[in-house]
Amino acid sequence: MQSVCPKFLTPCVVFVQVDPVDMSSKRLNLGSKDFISSLPDCLICHILSFVSTKEAASTSVLAKRWRYLFALTPNLEFNDSIYLNSEIANQRKSTFPWITRKKSKTPRSFVDFVDRVLVLHQNVPLNRFSLKCEDVVHPAIIISWLLKVMDRGVLDLDLHISSEMGYRLPSEMFCSETLVRLKLGIRDVLTITTEKSVSLPKVKTLCLDYIMVENSVFAKLLSGCHALEELVLNNLFEVKGSCSVFHNTLKRLVVSRSRTFDENHESVSFSTPNLVYLEHSDTIANMYPKVEFNSLVEASLNLRMTSDQIVSAISIEDIDRSPQEEMVGNATNFLMGICNVKILHLSYNTLQVLTYCCKPIPQFNNLIHLTIQSDPEVAWESLPALLKNCPKLETLVFEGLHHKFKNCGEEDKCLCKPWEGEDIPTCLSSSPVKVLKILKFGEIFGDEDIEEQIKQVQHFLETMPNLEQLRLYYDTSFDEDVYEVSAQLQWHPRVASSKCKISVISDSLCLSSTVPCSVVSKWGRLL
Repeated sequence: MQSVCPKFLTPCVVFVQVDPVDMSSKRLNLGSKDFISSLPDCLICHILSFVSTKEAASTSVLAKRWRYLFALTPNLEFNDSIYLNSEIANQRKSTFPWITRKKSKTPRSFVDFVDRVLVLHQNVPLNRFSLKCEDVVHPAIIISWLLKVMDRGVLDLDLHISSEMGYRLPSEMFCSETLVRLKLGIRDVLTITTEKSVSLPKVKTLCLDYIMVENSVFAKLLSGCHALEELVLNNLFEVKGSCSVFHNTLKRLVVSRSRTFDENHESVSFSTPNLVYLEHSDTIANMYPKVEFNSLVEASLNLRMTSDQIVSAISIEDIDRSPQEEMVGNATNFLMGICNVKILHLSYNTLQVLTYCCKPIPQFNNLIHLTIQSDPEVAWESLPALLKNCPKLETLVFEGLHHKFKNCGEEDKCLCKPWEGEDIPTCLSSSPVKVLKILKFGEIFGDEDIEEQIKQVQHFLETMPNLEQLRLYYDTSFDEDVYEVSAQLQWHPRVASSKCKISVISDSLCLSSTVPCSVVSKWGRLL
């Protein structure tokens, strides 16, 4: 009976019925029958859709029936990097026997393969088309491929091509009734070659990777994506040094530029009233004219100063002036714009920005979960003021306890344990935090000592009155280390919260205790 293949397949489980008589035999000879080839074509195509087109094409040598099955999959993925290796190119002669064997350059071989697959695939529904070209393929050839897949009503388009030759993307790419996900990595100036407005009514995810784009073109692109929910901007070059993201339906936004971009944007603005997640990694801008994140729930920030601003910050320290007296940049408006967030992750670079580029520290009245990344070269100067402005904070996470020791003996200048014999007020004494997590505990840099980290944790125990859980994730392979640290914390004589439960966790062991009760392992055994 001929199998019927639906347009869209869902994952399924294939059950093979085995005769009980065979099962009772001493040896079941499974090698005598090809069970895979007995599956219907539609199921084999569904399996092949999870691998690259090159890998799927390699199955064509198995049998005549398999020769063209790879071209019937709903997903096509092409990557010319395999053709840049002469050894793989030689193996290809036996893998793809139907392609004419000509002595031609590598790009021609890749072009022949893509052309052939698109011809074989022209009557099959196309869900996803991915094209990655490291080598130079003529723009006319790539554009012809794009026109074919757009005409086929592709749902997901992923394009990464070289910028050595100029590309003017066809207007059909930006007027599609079917496209749901669009990812562009052109490493060149993005130009929309149409006088018409962009119309991508079903696009929910838009990713731009290493593209230089004019502000007007970028705004035109966003305005045409009426249902956009996710926007990823990775190393985006703005022609005029400014960037504005205005969109009403956007829910998830990722803006990232690598450290090689060591300059300030002239202006950055955001107006995304329905955004719930923000990930922002970039140098701070000179201005933030408009920042609206009315629905923001979670944010991960890696804001950083430029090298020139860092030099200026160091000079402020050298003349013993307060960073708040003279800022080297101004990210205050941006940080004020995210103050409604509930979950916040701050990199050590952002701690520097809070110290030297923000006045005053915003009030985070809704924040309940805060994660702080630490670094041996970055002080905790901004943390006391930040924690004071988080009245509802429940969970505080430190990714390591390393930091630059600066002003540690002054009131609310750091979170360090003061010198012996000194009783200095600290913001921790009024902290509402219930759960404190220390990640990468035991990680040592330079001349650091594990005892210093233990003293820091003991200081948290002494000063945080509402603490209910303290969880240390110990970076050690020795169980003895875990027992020793757990004992030191358990029997510490001064604790601000008698109901605090302490857990010391390594890859192989987890010890829990309540102050000052006995230690219990994760298996419930009294130690």
